[in-house]
Amino acid sequence: MAKTFELDTLKMRMNDAELQRLELHQRIQRALRALILDGALGPGLRLPATRGLAKSLGVARDTVENAYVQLHRDGYIVRREGSGSYVSQTVGTELRGAARRRAKLDPKLGAPQPGAGLSRRGRMILDSGGVADQQIIKAFATGLPETRTFPTDAWERLQRQVLKDYRGHVLLHGDPQGAESLRRAIAAYLNLERGAKVSPEQVLVLSSTRQALFLCAQLLADAGKPMLMENPGYFGARKAFESAETRIVPIDVDAQGIRMDLLRADRSGANCVYVTPSHQYPTGVTLSLERRLELIGWAAEHGKWIIEDDYDSEFHYDGLPTACVQGLDMHQRTIYLGTFSKTLYPGLRMGYMALPPGLVDAFARARSIMDGHTPQILQLTLARFMDDGHYNSHVRAMRKLYAGRRQVLLESLGKHLGGIVQAVRPPGGLQIPCLLERGWSEEKTIRQAEAAGLRLPGLSRLYAGDYKQPGWLLGYASLTAYEIEAAVLRLSNALRKA
Repeated sequence: MAKTFELDTLKMRMNDAELQRLELHQRIQRALRALILDGALGPGLRLPATRGLAKSLGVARDTVENAYVQLHRDGYIVRREGSGSYVSQTVGTELRGAARRRAKLDPKLGAPQPGAGLSRRGRMILDSGGVADQQIIKAFATGLPETRTFPTDAWERLQRQVLKDYRGHVLLHGDPQGAESLRRAIAAYLNLERGAKVSPEQVLVLSSTRQALFLCAQLLADAGKPMLMENPGYFGARKAFESAETRIVPIDVDAQGIRMDLLRADRSGANCVYVTPSHQYPTGVTLSLERRLELIGWAAEHGKWIIEDDYDSEFHYDGLPTACVQGLDMHQRTIYLGTFSKTLYPGLRMGYMALPPGLVDAFARARSIMDGHTPQILQLTLARFMDDGHYNSHVRAMRKLYAGRRQVLLESLGKHLGGIVQAVRPPGGLQIPCLLERGWSEEKTIRQAEAAGLRLPGLSRLYAGDYKQPGWLLGYASLTAYEIEAAVLRLSNALRKA
């Protein structure tokens, strides 16, 4: 510990870049505090008088006095009338004790390792790696819609209207279930466009589909219990279920969607099955009407819940989209999930559930514990966006745009990557699954693409069990036709050169 006060050391600390934005008295206070905590100013050390230190630093005496007052209030120094200001003995004792404790630690251990002290669930979540969302437009990231042409002028105008009409009300807490006007708009949309049978009272507005999936796992399955899920299946759903400590039981899919023979043969005791009927993720196949009805009958017969993730059903290009399972389910065993991240923009962070009436209260209360509610201003703006017809208009425009981009990608893949991958033409959605030909390594092609500045989401990670189909899942919705062609050509050159 230092025995004398070093003015030059204090000046050096005051010149730290992180302190430059602070007022002068705060810079002096922060610099002295740092020197005390570092041990450069030892316990009991007398600090310079305010007049003398002010003269040495070229500042007003009141500036130093304000710094000393704050240090005294925080307990770093003690001030004795007629004697001066001293570094606190108490703080010094604690610092010496901490130093002794550090010295006793096994040097091989050092600082606590990442994950130290976590619960079993916490360590499991840490080890799982989480879910990495693409934060910039990059070929061929999945899950990104077109955002550069979003009607921001209309959105901003409606948001200003909301602020004017509701004033301070939108600054308060909102209903955990969601704003009534938005729930009405969602219910009307689902009933008209998706063939659902939903009342506003059944709708729960959330921040994302993943939050909805986590709530399903928390409320419908105990820790360690099984959850049935399509194989291959959505990575985010698997992570959400696993973070709630449920056990994933994969059910294979074929050209008509989830295999009902395997579902009926399941004896795991699972209470729920997660499905993506409109465009199975990642294969893109549509669950046939026959299987939809069979799935509903199975759930009713055995008292199971169907979790229907209708994540991008708005974007169906080959014929008319099939009505959602929820609208066909007369037994009210279906939990419908929807999102605005694909139809509008992912930064909005808003999704929703349409729940059987008997589940609404439980889910709304669980949501109130998790994060309270979705920001009211966004909900009310979106409600007007839908009521005024902007939402349907935007979806129609994007449906036409994405159909064209899908065709450009399919043609570019055939032209430049023949013999490397076989593209599967999906009836809709925002991505195309590509199966690698024999002799090509998924892992190696992903590395080569990354070196060329491209993102190739792998297919194999979406499979459970021993069999894993090597390939890619190429997102195209956020890319222009020119960007798609240029990216495919760049990918072809990178792979063939390697």
